[in-house]
Amino acid sequence: MPDIEQLKREAEARRESMIAMRRDLHAHPEIAFEEVRTAGIVAQRLAELGFEVQTGVGKTGVVAVMDGERAGSGHTLLLRFDMDALPIHEMVDVPFRSRNDGRMHACGHDAHTAIGLTVAELMAARRAEWSGVAKFVFQPAEEIVAGARAMIADGALENPRPDRALSVHVFSTLPTGVVAMTDGPTMAGSAAFTVTVRGRGAHGAMPHQGADPVVGAAHIITALQSIVSRNLNPMEQGVVTVGYVRGGTAHNIIPDTVEFGGTTRAFDEAVGRLLNERIEEIAVHTARALGLQATVALSDAATPPLVNDPIMAEIVRCHARRLVGAHNVQTDYRLMGAEDAAFFLQAMPGAFVFVGAGNSAKGITEPHHSPRFQIDEDALPLAVTLLTASAIDMLNDAG
Repeated sequence: MPDIEQLKREAEARRESMIAMRRDLHAHPEIAFEEVRTAGIVAQRLAELGFEVQTGVGKTGVVAVMDGERAGSGHTLLLRFDMDALPIHEMVDVPFRSRNDGRMHACGHDAHTAIGLTVAELMAARRAEWSGVAKFVFQPAEEIVAGARAMIADGALENPRPDRALSVHVFSTLPTGVVAMTDGPTMAGSAAFTVTVRGRGAHGAMPHQGADPVVGAAHIITALQSIVSRNLNPMEQGVVTVGYVRGGTAHNIIPDTVEFGGTTRAFDEAVGRLLNERIEEIAVHTARALGLQATVALSDAATPPLVNDPIMAEIVRCHARRLVGAHNVQTDYRLMGAEDAAFFLQAMPGAFVFVGAGNSAKGITEPHHSPRFQIDEDALPLAVTLLTASAIDMLNDAG
């Protein structure tokens, strides 16, 4: 078992360089599939550390491989870190604020990239302590849940094929010093839907001469809110949210068409299918009852639930307890947010861990995707220590 205190000292010794790296990335955010500068920095640093590096995987992704030197066959471990930013105008007044207007690291992926490169540095320095193959995957386009699939389609899971996975997310709504590592479904599967309601346009003063899709859309949207409360087992969880409505051009014109769209979330794939089926049934039949037509389209940008393997999760929890104390390790933390790391964990047993990065004393309390989002950089060495110790155990024969 790795010496957690020694690893902690080594991570702390790299604190300033890691923070500088994270701040540089923060100042130069790049959104989905545009992470050219970021990927270049990642590839160069990994090559300097002695990794075999492949670029352009899934458009802008980077894959780096290193063999351990410890005796034994070991495992092949995929360590995944996302790199992309969001199309948000930053409202945080810090010296390293975004220089790319309308782009911001508002979800912590700048921290993930810096953490991943520092873990790679420690793993390379400790190569004699682990067997098997460490396969670092720096992924683009997580925010549009497209990067993982693009990298997998481009061969990220081949040559060599990993049999275990490890990933991390810093989280501003968990205090620094808290680690959340939950067995089973941890983040929800997601789907996006679009409903188009077609009627017949008319004058707003003479609605009987048309067929009003605005009224139809309103009825459908209201009825969709009955799915979770009346179609799901009360012991199950699901979300149906309508996020936008578009239709009409003037206050006195009934339009031909109204469109609205939203998202579904569920921890169980069967529940997710039920939500989508009921959306279509309610939309089509409600519209028909009102003399309208409705069609439902599901986006290809869907994700499965993110499911942690209990054995892999316990490896992480074991080191988390040694690092922050058992009282700071949460084992029942689940989110309805979606993550395309789920595709990697669907292909192999793995662990996805949340590391707290909020600090109310420092005023760091804003949620992810906020233009005022910040993280407590004290979380960075902690995350590096936890992931390095867990990775070494996963590569060897633990579990």
